[in-house]
Amino acid sequence: MQYSIHSPTEFIHTHLGQLLPGWSLPVLSVLVVLQLCQFALVERTLDTEKYKNQLRQKFMEFGSEVVLQLGAMGHLADMFDPRTGLPVASSPGQLKLDDVAVVRSVLGYSISENGPCTMLVHPTWGRAVYPSILVSSAPPHVLEAVVQRIVASASNTT
Repeated sequence: MQYSIHSPTEFIHTHLGQLLPGWSLPVLSVLVVLQLCQFALVERTLDTEKYKNQLRQKFMEFGSEVVLQLGAMGHLADMFDPRTGLPVASSPGQLKLDDVAVVRSVLGYSISENGPCTMLVHPTWGRAVYPSILVSSAPPHVLEAVVQRIVASASNTT
């Protein structure tokens, strides 16, 4: 898993009310989580769908811990379901978040079209990457500290 923390994209900043209508605070930080896949997720097969579900579940578990810890500190935080583009814990708005577009905006990675889907092209992993997004009202350094604690804790238990 790779992660990076960024300021919100212009799209998130401009459309916050349509993405997260119940939020009373601005998004100050965005967590991008990238997971390496065993194979490029180009074709929709039973195997790729099963694998994407496993990666989604891994992100949901990790993201839930981030959201929980930030919430305990008084910050708003939510992750966007990679499958639907909708927030997991907050009321959904009129817009969905495109995780590929966010990653392209903050990291500058290329994209490729595959039918109706837009796929991320990681500079090392190619199309074998599963992106996910979490947003928070916490400043980037606070989100960074929380993520580092969770990653360190997870590596101590494995």
